[in-house]
Amino acid sequence: MQNFLFPILSVGLGFLIVLLFKPKQNRNLKLLLAFSGSFLLSTTVFHFLPEVYNSHGKPVGLFIMIGILLQIILEFFSKGAEHGHVHIDKSRVDFPWLLFISLSIHSVLEGIPIEAHEHLIYGIIIHKLPVAIILSTFFLASDISKVKCFIFLILFALMTPLGVFLSMQFEFFANYYYEVSALVIGIFLHISTTILFESSEGHKFNLAKLSTIILGIVLAYLL
Repeated sequence: MQNFLFPILSVGLGFLIVLLFKPKQNRNLKLLLAFSGSFLLSTTVFHFLPEVYNSHGKPVGLFIMIGILLQIILEFFSKGAEHGHVHIDKSRVDFPWLLFISLSIHSVLEGIPIEAHEHLIYGIIIHKLPVAIILSTFFLASDISKVKCFIFLILFALMTPLGVFLSMQFEFFANYYYEVSALVIGIFLHISTTILFESSEGHKFNLAKLSTIILGIVLAYLL
């Protein structure tokens, strides 16, 4: 049940934080992004990657690279929303379909391996929280109607549970678990490393960011 509920709560919490506190300090958000990036990367490297690589006769490396390329393609349409950027004209009033579709593909894919890997859910919900905050902040400041904003966030929150549901209902995902998992690993590696590089200004880490990154690594290791 937590695999369905936690991703939705993470997005909801992000929306409530924006609604109640209206955070405007970019520095705190960058620290949260740095933590989420280091935690997601460490969860992938410590727990997810070894399990998939220990599978026999699977072209794991190839599918990891395909996952990285897929994420690069998705970011062409999402403009990097997966790692903390929303580059859409705030004066637009139409529903941001390209952003929604690219985020949905990403979210459904990341939900597929969750049921078979207990640690992965924590990396995903910590990753989703700052993304939800950034999306909520953008939408509330844009000319897009509040109804469209609400629909977008609700559907975005449901996409990862949809991936969990699909993995449980269709034998295809069980038969190709390692291939799909390697694909998701590639997506996570690209997103998390991009977050870590972009969280530094001029490629220099200050003490707060360095401490935040180390904390994310340690917590993921202790899972």
